[in-house]
Amino acid sequence: MHIVVFSQYHTNPDCPATSRHYALLAFIAKKHRVTLITTQAWAGQRLTQDFAWVPEGVELRVADVAYDNRMGPARRALSFAQYALWAVREGLRIDKPDVIWGISTPLTAAWAAAQVAQWRKVPWVFEVQDLWPSFPIAMGAVPTALARQQLYKLEKRLYQSAKHIIPLSPDMSRYITGLGIPSDKVTTVLNGTDLELAARATPDAVAKLRREQGLEGKRVILYAGTFGRANDIPTLVAAAEQLAAQTADVVWLFLGHGFHQPLIAGAAQRWPGRIRLVGGQPRHEVFSWFALAEVSVVSFLELPVLDANSPAKLYDSLAVGTPVVVTNRGWTKELVEREQCGWFAPAGNAEALAKLLQERLDNPAELQAAGRRGQALASREFDRQQMAETVQNILEAAALQD
Repeated sequence: MHIVVFSQYHTNPDCPATSRHYALLAFIAKKHRVTLITTQAWAGQRLTQDFAWVPEGVELRVADVAYDNRMGPARRALSFAQYALWAVREGLRIDKPDVIWGISTPLTAAWAAAQVAQWRKVPWVFEVQDLWPSFPIAMGAVPTALARQQLYKLEKRLYQSAKHIIPLSPDMSRYITGLGIPSDKVTTVLNGTDLELAARATPDAVAKLRREQGLEGKRVILYAGTFGRANDIPTLVAAAEQLAAQTADVVWLFLGHGFHQPLIAGAAQRWPGRIRLVGGQPRHEVFSWFALAEVSVVSFLELPVLDANSPAKLYDSLAVGTPVVVTNRGWTKELVEREQCGWFAPAGNAEALAKLLQERLDNPAELQAAGRRGQALASREFDRQQMAETVQNILEAAALQD
């Protein structure tokens, strides 16, 4: 079977990114012919050369379309349009697929997949990584009422035209079925994590990293991910500064890059050694950073659309036995409280977050027990190899239904 994948952003484990689809494509390409229609946007951000750029068996079609998360709304929109138009043209040139897999974000990538599917008279499967256009609208990136209305109409048409829909969280699935899409057309497949990469975070590897970073005898809080506008970074920085003023043996590490990087850098200058800005790390090394932390933080702004997120850092932290504090009021709060592998602190409240973290740090036995429960949960339910098989089955079924 020939599967064609439309994804504007391709990353591999050498990149400072989650690389979900690298794992899924590697699994599926063992059985099927896979063509990936993407861009080189992340190729220049490889930090190591340990992995092939695409998994074995994946055919690559690449557009020269720039993208960076520091772009403004207009420049991003241009990038999305350039990729979508190129992807439609490329999708009409390649060998006819049996099924198309369109991955949003952005929504325009799914639109390109739907256009090619219609022209070539083949079914397509829609993977929803974030709720678009709800997310950019909530962030103020779509200023006119007419544009918002047209994007919502496009979203609904794409859900209707897809043979099957794969949202990355149960809250996303509820949103989609709430629009009148039949529930038997929707399958939640969580973001998940790479357990084989998590296994590289051995005690020896973590101890070595701790020595190299001068963190012996320190209690570490970790935020790992994008320093984006949606991630409530100012609240985290304020909480980190409160803790820095209270105790000398707690170190807050900010691991990543993005819009709020200067804000973090300023706090690190004010509190040297207690707040640290660490650059992005390759996917295959990030697990050791999670493993050396007592607790990690998964934060977003207080926006309902963000409650549906399926953040990779949640799964990665739990995979190595590090409990998490979440600030979403959606399904992640329900998950960590039900499974007793983390805690909730309200977004935008630095004082509450700092208080919660200090209480947890003062009870190491509770932290360790929560971490063990989280690691067991990740082993049972968050393995991307299992998720890859689920996605493969959905694609195969969609092709057969046509």
